Amino acid sequence: MDQDAREQGLLTALTTEHFVLQTSRSATITESVGRATVFLSLLSAALIGLGFVSSSGYLIKPYLGAVLPTLVITGLLTFARLVENMVENSLNLKRIQGIRAYYHRQFASEHDFFADAVTGGDNTRTIAAAVGSAASRWQLLLTTAAMVGAVNALLIGLGATLLTGVASGSATFAIAIGVAVALVAFAAQLAYIKRASIWLSG
Repeated sequence: MDQDAREQGLLTALTTEHFVLQTSRSATITESVGRATVFLSLLSAALIGLGFVSSSGYLIKPYLGAVLPTLVITGLLTFARLVENMVENSLNLKRIQGIRAYYHRQFASEHDFFADAVTGGDNTRTIAAAVGSAASRWQLLLTTAAMVGAVNALLIGLGATLLTGVASGSATFAIAIGVAVALVAFAAQLAYIKRASIWLSG
């Protein structure tokens, strides 16, 4: 195979790979939105149910005892999958940028086409440039995983508040414990996102 045929074959393969990666990115985004929507719908249904049983002192405790752990478990599983989707999406974008950098070097070096893929710096900056954001750890707070993590933290804090209130009988102490537990839970989930993410890996 001569050089021209080899380059043409490589270009065809890269174009196909580019399309596949873009399709994969769309699929991860769609799945993330779907999972977050299912979780928030479940939470909304639980709150509506709480409104129905709130007038009954006999029903509210068993209801919360059954529903709150279910919400927490569902939320944590949703959070874990959203982080996986985020990482997969970032890896796909990193690979797309590599292909676009090839396009720029081979075919458009005298133009600005695909120039953002060869801006220099580390992978973090290259990936961030592709979506118009800054390569900052604060960007992790804007992800769907962080949003679900915040809801999880509130639910975990609520559970800690209820358990502490039942055990101690002090509302002030129970609320303080709940707030502290919620903050720790949210920080732990953010740390998990940061550790799993390639955005900060350089």
